[in-house]
Amino acid sequence: MGSGIAQVSIQAGYNVTLVDIKDEFIEKGLKSILKGLSRLEQKGKLGEGVSAQSLVSKIQKTTNIPQAVQNADLIIEAVIENLKIKQDVFRTCDENAPADCLIASNTSSMSITKIAEATKRPEKCLGIHFFNPVPLMKLVEVIKGEKTSEDTLNTAQKWAESLPCRSPRYVPLVLKDRPGFIANRMIAPAFILMNWAFEQAVKEGISWESLNADTLKEGLPMGYLELGDYVGHDTYYHINTYYSKTLSPDFTPGPVYTKMVEDKKLGRKTGQGFFDWSQGRPKLLNEPKANLLSAELLDAIEANEGCRLLEEGVVKHWHIIDETMMAGFNRPGVMKDAVSNYEKWAKMLEEIAGKIDKPYLMPCEMLKTGKFIELK
Repeated sequence: MGSGIAQVSIQAGYNVTLVDIKDEFIEKGLKSILKGLSRLEQKGKLGEGVSAQSLVSKIQKTTNIPQAVQNADLIIEAVIENLKIKQDVFRTCDENAPADCLIASNTSSMSITKIAEATKRPEKCLGIHFFNPVPLMKLVEVIKGEKTSEDTLNTAQKWAESLPCRSPRYVPLVLKDRPGFIANRMIAPAFILMNWAFEQAVKEGISWESLNADTLKEGLPMGYLELGDYVGHDTYYHINTYYSKTLSPDFTPGPVYTKMVEDKKLGRKTGQGFFDWSQGRPKLLNEPKANLLSAELLDAIEANEGCRLLEEGVVKHWHIIDETMMAGFNRPGVMKDAVSNYEKWAKMLEEIAGKIDKPYLMPCEMLKTGKFIELK
């Protein structure tokens, strides 16, 4: 992620310093940047007289954070999702960077406010959340901590919009520091239903392929289980454990999913998850379905979460949510469909929340009443 951010920054003409804890990690990042830029050079997309090597040679590199940030205008940390480590990095940056320097985290879920507590400049701290791969995915969420100033947000938004991508960047402002921000928060509660379905499938002898078929719908490149395999179940496990502490205990991974992670069946990265990836992407059938759930029910759950974001003040308008989903996941958001389906979806949610005893899935007030519609 760090190398991707560095690549688009150097392409945009900014001075870049790449920092890591070991020289070998920096060199690995530089090789990745050179590879990405070389592809663009071959396609003639770097501009006349500009080579991949010439751009990479402009990138400064160091393992010394205090030295790296002495003259910085903007710092983006992309370290492991560990609050203490992030706070340590922010503290060091704060102590050594110029007074007007902005310090940002690329965290996908952690509290910007908490991270910024390690500094004496919380008004200049924020989240700048990129999506992988950075050069190709146009979504960049700019997140406001409790004390982040408007000037800081606006400066970061303009900077993110200036970065090259295959299509213009989409940079929504996340107005409240809530877990998951917009895009990742929208897809989060589907795990509650799927977690229950994993347990039911094992009890009833239902195949993972049939359960995956339940989640398929037009416009989606893969079903929920296959997508989990692709992303990595260790990632899903840690994220949902975090949500279980910050949003609701209903996100707690169940025994089936926990055992799969403990057994290192993490998906594509280990060759085995719900499916076998040892010979490449598995060829999965769309039938028969398990009939434990439906893609429409997953849409209802997602729309409910969108209404929660509106209630919480994370965003002011639901069209921002739909545009964020398209920019981050290359698929339409569900809020537009919720306009005509909210009454039906609210009833579906009441039924499933009661059936599986997961109160977080109950429809929120804004979905039940349809009041979200006026917030387009």
